[in-house]
Amino acid sequence: MASEKPVMLLGIDDSEQSFYALEWAIDHFFIPFAPNFPFKLCLVHSKPTPMSAIGFAGPGGSEILPVVDTDLKKIAARVIEKAKELCHSKSLDDVAVEVVEGDARNVLCEAVEKHHASMLVVGSHGYGAIKRAVLGSVSDYCAHHAHCSVMIVKKPKIKH
Repeated sequence: MASEKPVMLLGIDDSEQSFYALEWAIDHFFIPFAPNFPFKLCLVHSKPTPMSAIGFAGPGGSEILPVVDTDLKKIAARVIEKAKELCHSKSLDDVAVEVVEGDARNVLCEAVEKHHASMLVVGSHGYGAIKRAVLGSVSDYCAHHAHCSVMIVKKPKIKH
């Protein structure tokens, strides 16, 4: 009986950086080993809660929550579809996909536990120090809290 392959978890959102990380991971960890891939790829998209997406719940807030939730579900579906298309275009079809509601930092670290992942791959948005301090960096958080190796894929800066 073949042993289970280690799981590579990849956090995906609707950013260019996240799709760059996905493509980079496929090009470096899957294509060179085809068809005997060394990992099982699992893509995880964290869908914000409607409340966190609006950032407030003032008067009338409850009326717009369902509308916001529908939009977030559409974004999640689009992200997953685009990610599957990218994988398929590179002949990688055995990919697990999950959409989990919550903060990306917690969602990714919990997914690592759930799947017993041996590696977590995330893109880097390259925020400056102030924006990172305000928003909190998902990659920083995961690097310190995920119970596996974390690879942060940075998109090369274009030199002018």
